[in-house]
Amino acid sequence: MNNTEFDICVIGGGAAGLVVAAGGASLGAKVALVEKHKMGGDCLHYGCIPSKTLLQSARVAHSMAHADDFAIPGHRPRADISTVMERVASVIKSIEPHDSPERFRELGVDVILGTGQFTGPRTFTVNGREIRARHFVIATGSRAAIPAIEGIENTPYLTNEQIFDLREPVDSLIVIGGGPIGIEMAQAFGRLGSKVYVVQRGAQILPKEDPDMAEVVAKQLHKEGVELLTEHTPVKVEGTKSNIQLTLQDSTGKQKIINASHLLIAAGRRPNIENLGLENASVELKNGHITTDARLRTSNKRIFAAGDVVGGPQFTHMAEHHAGVVLRNAIFRLPAKVEKKVIPWATFSEPELARVGLSETEAEQQGIRYKVYSFPFQDMDRAKADGSTEGFAKIITNPKGKLLGAAIVGPHAGELIHEYVLAIAKGMSAADLSSVIHIYPTLAQINRRVADARMKEGLTPTAKKWIKRIFNLRG
Repeated sequence: MNNTEFDICVIGGGAAGLVVAAGGASLGAKVALVEKHKMGGDCLHYGCIPSKTLLQSARVAHSMAHADDFAIPGHRPRADISTVMERVASVIKSIEPHDSPERFRELGVDVILGTGQFTGPRTFTVNGREIRARHFVIATGSRAAIPAIEGIENTPYLTNEQIFDLREPVDSLIVIGGGPIGIEMAQAFGRLGSKVYVVQRGAQILPKEDPDMAEVVAKQLHKEGVELLTEHTPVKVEGTKSNIQLTLQDSTGKQKIINASHLLIAAGRRPNIENLGLENASVELKNGHITTDARLRTSNKRIFAAGDVVGGPQFTHMAEHHAGVVLRNAIFRLPAKVEKKVIPWATFSEPELARVGLSETEAEQQGIRYKVYSFPFQDMDRAKADGSTEGFAKIITNPKGKLLGAAIVGPHAGELIHEYVLAIAKGMSAADLSSVIHIYPTLAQINRRVADARMKEGLTPTAKKWIKRIFNLRG
């Protein structure tokens, strides 16, 4: 290409963009990275890192309040939100240098801070500078979607971008949205002393999960005093700071009003694609997201898109996976494709809920022949020792025992799920997991125990009869 200055120009300094930029530079590509706000993106500043930091403080407070369960005198601490959020800020600050402009410039990346747009199919202009590159990567992420509620534009509310800036007491909190973000924040603030309401339009929280899995989390939240208002639709909101009034309507049409000092909107995400000049680059959209093929190429084959802007599962680990696909296509010119089936995720509530592959609900909806096997944490010795016996693990297999999906709701589910991720990715069966030695006593043994349930199913009375006859057993 004539006058091409860079091999790759990355637009957006979040998870996907940073991996593309760092990976491209390390491979010898000349890379430009354009970021209009903060390097590190949503995950570092408003998502994964601050939320997990807040959850850990809330977990400690909860453990202190329930220390009596472990034969140690307990007391309910008086959590100061300002101090807790300062800790959140300090953790973000400790990670920031890894994602800083200075570090990426040291890697050889030309970091450009500013707002820009495509001015043609092969040019992107920022701060008056015209950038030409062999390939462009749009990785501008997403932001909270604000639902259409009467009065919302005149009512103070929080999203994940403001909630970690709180420094005043949160006496009560209304959370609109019962997905992972809403549930994690609801439990965290509840454990830190706030009265919390979760408003969910559907019949269950965590609607992408099987009902039996989501119900375990719901029961724990209820036990902790979080009020779950499922099948309720927000119709009107009004009020001022520290005095919010939300009108809800249930499935029968009956209305009720709830009041709180703060309101959090966690009702989904929308991609950041405005004012990028996509029309000038012939980049097409569908349902509000950038249209891509399996290789993450847009309708302009010189331009890739990665991360939240393409829709689908919106996770940092998925954005990083997208980055790898882009690099293999853009630099090595390999026809690498996005993984569609073996995608793990977790909600970091307590108990945690994680899954990978096909869910029971999805198998039913798709008419796939399947079998389900489960095993409870209450029958695990390590769970009993730890005092964390809520929940269970389950696997979805085809009739021959090949793993199609797995889900865990219970302690450390987000860590335990990875054995299933590998097993499903490699086409393994329940028998493969059942034959592997697992350390005793560990929570990970539940992965073998649930696989054993599949193996024991074949041990019918008739099978036992033949085993005894063939091997001359006396039992």
